[in-house]
Amino acid sequence: MFQILVVEDDKDLNRTVCAYLNQNGFEAQGALEPEEAYDKMYETVFDLIISDIMMPGTDGYEFAENVRDMNKEIPIIFMTARDDFESKRKGFRVGIDDYMIKPIDLEELLLRMEALLRRAKINTNKKLEIGKLVLDAEEHSAYLDGEEIVLTVREFDILYKLLSYPKKTFTRTKLMEEFWDAESLSGPRTVDVYMTKIRDKMSACEDFEIVTVHGLGYKAVIK
Repeated sequence: MFQILVVEDDKDLNRTVCAYLNQNGFEAQGALEPEEAYDKMYETVFDLIISDIMMPGTDGYEFAENVRDMNKEIPIIFMTARDDFESKRKGFRVGIDDYMIKPIDLEELLLRMEALLRRAKINTNKKLEIGKLVLDAEEHSAYLDGEEIVLTVREFDILYKLLSYPKKTFTRTKLMEEFWDAESLSGPRTVDVYMTKIRDKMSACEDFEIVTVHGLGYKAVIK
């Protein structure tokens, strides 16, 4: 099931769009402003984002730029009351894929989403490419310059998470919550052991670095 993020500060519209998408085969989550959206993105890998432009604090343009820094491929649709050409041009220049004017026809939104998802081939292509490194989420496999690097499932999942959100710091506790069972007796320092293993296995890869953020956790930095 496709995961959709709806970033819209109008609570009623946000709730309406999410409910409609949930009724039509998607799993939609709402965020009322970009900061909340970032938190949700660190917890869930979304397949498509729908965003307003005019929001408190960070506007839709800056939000779209930040998303593009983290993910070059995810489709972004602007859903806005701004219907002037300059707003549209600015939106497409920061990396959005489609632009819809409020009031939104929900059936048309659905058709546009389906077209973007087909184009992106998200349902069949869960690959992350960083330089010569290719991570395939479907196969849980890693290839560096065509040669396979053997990773355990947990090592792969941790690495895929870090590289999906470069420069984002993940705390040891957050990684434990996501990749270890609640019943696990392991402590947060177990994450350090896994990071050492991942670094060792990826030592030949010069396209990224796993950086220790002292007192917090880890982040991936793409070179």
